[in-house]
Amino acid sequence: MSVVTEPLAGTFVADPAHSSFRFTIKHMAVNTFTASFDDVAATLVADAEGVRLQGSARAESISIKAPKEFREHVVYGADFLDAGQHPEITLGSDEIRLAEDGTVTATGWLTIKGITRPVVATGTYQAPVEDPYGSMRTALEVHAPVDRRDWDMGWQAPLPRGGDVLGYEVELVANVELIQAS
Repeated sequence: MSVVTEPLAGTFVADPAHSSFRFTIKHMAVNTFTASFDDVAATLVADAEGVRLQGSARAESISIKAPKEFREHVVYGADFLDAGQHPEITLGSDEIRLAEDGTVTATGWLTIKGITRPVVATGTYQAPVEDPYGSMRTALEVHAPVDRRDWDMGWQAPLPRGGDVLGYEVELVANVELIQAS
């Protein structure tokens, strides 16, 4: 890991082509399933008041496309994202601590299905670098373990020999590349 020596200052907006929000969850007690959201946005502001982040993902942009019945249950169903009633997942942090060694801790909130809960994400950040086109870029790579039941996503089915079809612990991962806007 590189040591960060340059402070972060200004407003940065996510480059959606080079950013991803995804999650992993245990499925059938044998596999870790990963899905992502294609339509994401984020803004990071670093100024005298500190470092703050706001982001969102459109629930309908989830990478689960087939089978149609499964997608309809997960995306539109009340057991999971309930996208018909709550089309956007939002997140934010008013307290982001950037350490000199490149690590980051973000204390904030996550809203899914209209339910807002606190979350703590940890990971790394990259000091700004100039790209070939003269823009400054930075990045955050963070993860946060959450319990899906905290957002009223408690659907479950038992396995025939014991255990659950779907884990309750979900690992949220955000890899966000940001371009300086001002």
